[in-house]
Amino acid sequence: MWFHTVPEKIKTKTNTMSITSEIQRLHSELPSTTKLVAVSKFHPAEAIEEAYAAGQRIFGESRVQELCEKRPLLPLDIEWHFIGHLQTNKIKQIVPFVSLIHGVDSVKLLLEINKEGIKIGRVVPCLLQVFVAQEETKFGLSPSECKDLVKEMDNFPFVQLCGLMGMASLTDNQSQIRAEFGQLKALFDELKTEINTITFKELSMGMSEDYPLAIECGSTLVRIGSKIFGFRQY
Repeated sequence: MWFHTVPEKIKTKTNTMSITSEIQRLHSELPSTTKLVAVSKFHPAEAIEEAYAAGQRIFGESRVQELCEKRPLLPLDIEWHFIGHLQTNKIKQIVPFVSLIHGVDSVKLLLEINKEGIKIGRVVPCLLQVFVAQEETKFGLSPSECKDLVKEMDNFPFVQLCGLMGMASLTDNQSQIRAEFGQLKALFDELKTEINTITFKELSMGMSEDYPLAIECGSTLVRIGSKIFGFRQY
């Protein structure tokens, strides 16, 4: 058994829905070109165990401390994706093991990831986060900033650029969401042609509310939490 006691600070309740059935449904629903990132932030290790038993292997966390507390309690073959806004002073804690950092939104962050990668001799897989939503609360690079930064990637040899990430506006306007995802996909395709490497292949967009539209627009990674684990209690 991988888990015995849950630290108080990461205890939560899940609703009565079956995590197993949701994982199985999503695995059968998603196309072969799209992988599921089960967003487990604020949910206990027991819930992650149930999803793991149902065949899920990629999990997304957004707080470094919570991720570092959960990781030793769970199977070693889990792929941990960091999907939150990452502070530079906490990068060193996840660089040794994280499978993918989704939200790189500044040169400062790239410099720090590269520096920590040099220290341990590990090239760290990352996505550049692009701002496409019409919401000031979202983080990310503008498309032009993203293009400029891609040209500078040779300066970060211990960062592996694997693709892009973005979030659409929180709105019921399906046309707007589709347009924002379409903008991100167009940028991804443009950069993929320029970069021309097999590692630049991931487009992380789509969450519980809008992932079907994201898949239509070419997402390769969908980040789904509440549909699997229920709503979080903070």
